Amino acid sequence: MDDANFQRESDGIIAAYDKLVLGIDQRALGNKEGRAYGGIIRAGKGNLVESIAEELTWLAWRQLGKTDNKLDVGRKRFKILIRRDYLEKIKIPDVKEYIQRNIDKYEYVLAPDRMVFVDNNPTIAIECKAYTENAMMKRILVDFSLLKQSNPNISCVLLQLESQLGGDYSDLKGVHFGSKSTHTLMSYFNVDLNIITLLEGERHVDKPIHKKEYFKPLTKKGLENAVKAFQSILMNY
Repeated sequence: MDDANFQRESDGIIAAYDKLVLGIDQRALGNKEGRAYGGIIRAGKGNLVESIAEELTWLAWRQLGKTDNKLDVGRKRFKILIRRDYLEKIKIPDVKEYIQRNIDKYEYVLAPDRMVFVDNNPTIAIECKAYTENAMMKRILVDFSLLKQSNPNISCVLLQLESQLGGDYSDLKGVHFGSKSTHTLMSYFNVDLNIITLLEGERHVDKPIHKKEYFKPLTKKGLENAVKAFQSILMNY
């Protein structure tokens, strides 16, 4: 890893994190447009994680010595088409006939928080969360499972600031044994999910990190672990 470049880029990410997270609470309290306090808090952290995901992807790519013109990170909407064998399960003839007649219009639109493209091909789908618990994990696994119907080779990543999944997902180390409940959920989906946690320590609902007394620092160790995780995927392209 290019230590000088990593130090410079990680310093910038940490500085942005510190400024945003420590300032979210004050901005929410001072908002004059009537927006709900909790909504501002969630939006601020959500946008932060998406921005960090983008920066980490580029940093991982460049640390591998790859050329910028092969990579793109952005958004993409995917159309998930209705399964035609679903019609065989419909018991009401009129409903079945109506869907059959209009079947080309039946779709579900899915838009991951960030998509990574290599040579214009969708390569990594990233879900970005301020934190994740297992009820949210179910939705993430469903979305990724749907996405893989049309993109079977795509890699799936959950990038979260904090973990509320249990187990050791909140430890900043290279290998995680995870939690019993999370692994049980994942066993029902054909999704090889990469879970990346940036902050040390399990999330506590009554200790929000935007409060100064509960603030958790974003460390270079956490960023380095994340970069290595992205590199393990990107090195194959």
